Amino acid sequence: MASEKSKILVVGATGYLGRHVVAASARLGHPTLALVRDTAPSDPAKAALLKSFQDAGVTLLKGDLYDQASLVSAVKAADVVISTLGSLQLADQTRLIDAIKEAGNVKRFFPSEFGLDVDHTGIVEPGKSVLSAKVAIRRAVEAAGIPYTYVVAGFFAGYALPGIGQALAQGPPADKAVVLGDGNAKAVYVEEGDIGTYTVLAADDPRAENKTLYVRPPANTLSHNELLALWEKKSGRGFEREYVPEETVLKQIQESPVPANIILSIWHAAQVRGEQTGFEVDPAKGVEAADLYPDVKYTTVDEYLDRFL
Repeated sequence: MASEKSKILVVGATGYLGRHVVAASARLGHPTLALVRDTAPSDPAKAALLKSFQDAGVTLLKGDLYDQASLVSAVKAADVVISTLGSLQLADQTRLIDAIKEAGNVKRFFPSEFGLDVDHTGIVEPGKSVLSAKVAIRRAVEAAGIPYTYVVAGFFAGYALPGIGQALAQGPPADKAVVLGDGNAKAVYVEEGDIGTYTVLAADDPRAENKTLYVRPPANTLSHNELLALWEKKSGRGFEREYVPEETVLKQIQESPVPANIILSIWHAAQVRGEQTGFEVDPAKGVEAADLYPDVKYTTVDEYLDRFL
């Protein structure tokens, strides 16, 4: 008889990525728990989201990251804890680590990651300081002896693809595309629902325990030049490219206000330095999602771009 699927608690469940992890967990047959501050919010959009969770069979647990008793109680109800907390709460995941230690029953913890590999990045400031919170949480998890998986997933498609890979663009280029560097470094673009799927698949997978899970779908690993050429072909419109030399990019990062400077520093790491792709995974420390779960029908960049036609 197949072993029962683990009970998964999502902390940050109503956030940008959290809702996709909750949906994937429920879809893949896990008893799913969502930690929420208010089970009957007045905000109609949030109320509708919570109703969609309940319709999918998700249990809403009233609790708060800043109320330790409610946090411990929620953690005790789960086997696996997945944090999708946003950047402002990354450092406060120490509260979650304390709750997991006190509860004593958690088989796996996924701290909030999902971007660059923070242990192997040369990201410049201010991105470096933002990511330092993730580094600190990794070390705290390891020091606590909690079994973990760190999910590294490159660019969220919903952030990077509407502008066809341009750092600060809100939509596709009309007549000119801005390219950082020479446009040849390969980056990875992953649809948020697929990040949720790969994360949940790893929850009960011993091959991902105490490892970094690299989500790099093969069809979604493209240089900015390749991405722009794909869009030209798809849209039937050509446009010129403005290539911004690396030293100019670094100057823009220093001179831009928040959050543009943070965004540019992340784009520089991925699209100029090529940090999402320019390495082999060390099998002692990491695994490729594409190798572990080759049957996942992920959304390709090609398919995703059809949304903008």
